[in-house]
Amino acid sequence: MPIIKSAKKAARQSVKRRENNQEIKKTIRAALKEFRSKPTAEKMAKVQSEYDKAVKKGLMKKNTASRRKAKLADFAKAKGVKVAPAKKAAAPKAAAKPAAKATAAKKPAAAKKPAAKKAAPAKKPAAKK
Repeated sequence: MPIIKSAKKAARQSVKRRENNQEIKKTIRAALKEFRSKPTAEKMAKVQSEYDKAVKKGLMKKNTASRRKAKLADFAKAKGVKVAPAKKAAAPKAAAKPAAKATAAKKPAAAKKPAAKKAAPAKKPAAKK
């Protein structure tokens, strides 16, 4: 048992961290087990999300998670799971409001004022001896 106060605190912190890490690992294993039993795109996304969370919390290195996600993708491909490509942000419709853009282009942009330069404080002349 630790005797020093800081060592006692470190022991308490390590117990908490261990419990948190075990909880994260359990969720990863559960999601992985569920995916392997009946592979679907949604379950695969859940497992990948759990890996990303583990990386974010410092439980796993980024490359480890990346390697495991790639292995998941191979498994899904072998089982014939259709994985939708990542969704891209919807492009704004240019033709939706042409009048609004025309009026915005006509308005002159507000001229920015140049930043005021700070004058260096005047130096006092050196005292004569």
